[in-house]
Amino acid sequence: MIYLISSILAASLIFVIFKLFSKYNINTEQAIIANYITASFSGVIAYSKPINISTISHEAWFFKAFILGIIFILVFNLMAITTQKNGLSVAAVATKMSLVIPIVFGILAYDEGTGIIKVIGIILALIAVYLTSVKTTENSELTKKNLIFPILVFIGSGIVDTSIKFLETRYVSKDDVPIFSATIFGFAALTGIFHLLYKISFSTIKIELKNILAGIGLGVPNYFSIYFLIKALRHDGIESSTIFTINNVAVLLVSTLAGILFFKERLFLKNWIGIILAILSIILVALSV
Repeated sequence: MIYLISSILAASLIFVIFKLFSKYNINTEQAIIANYITASFSGVIAYSKPINISTISHEAWFFKAFILGIIFILVFNLMAITTQKNGLSVAAVATKMSLVIPIVFGILAYDEGTGIIKVIGIILALIAVYLTSVKTTENSELTKKNLIFPILVFIGSGIVDTSIKFLETRYVSKDDVPIFSATIFGFAALTGIFHLLYKISFSTIKIELKNILAGIGLGVPNYFSIYFLIKALRHDGIESSTIFTINNVAVLLVSTLAGILFFKERLFLKNWIGIILAILSIILVALSV
């Protein structure tokens, strides 16, 4: 359980740091690239064995980590587009509701339990995610033309979580968790760097030190949010559907409370109802273990 709690705290810190980005006018793209580089180096440092590039490149999970790294940064960009076209609430709901995908995968692929208490907890979790995420009365219209973006965010976020569970179960040994995580982040960083270089070739883009420093600050909790999540998924006593439900809802709950305490965010009645349902859903899912 300590790994799950650590993952929740690290992931919640990511949202707090993102909130600070807008306050200090941080260039998100540059910070994200620096973040992935930092997260990758964090995994390399945490890896206890001597690093042999040739050996690592022949690991069964290596090419899959390459694909997953690209998906990581693509999903982020899709989240940014969704926020711009449909609003922050739509992006938040699409991201967090994606927990349905790894939950269904865990039930179908690993024959995980579906007791009545757990099912009720998961349903309440989904309702809580929606009610807690929708904080504003945004005027953006979810037109048929723009509907594709939140759908892709939903699918992409679900694929990321599901792939992490599948790969760590099938291909990644206990000792390789740090270097596996580092490889995913490394490929995400390379994808971002190539994209940035492409943009620089067509326009004048200034790389600022504050963006790099912000990315470094983001990279450490980003690495540990994935590292601790993988460690939690490896725990024999807790099913992945339970892990993903508690993790996603708790991250949303903690980040929302952080917004109230540190950024004086205003919540509406439906948000408070969502928080109560989130707490109840966590209790029910935890009791089903």
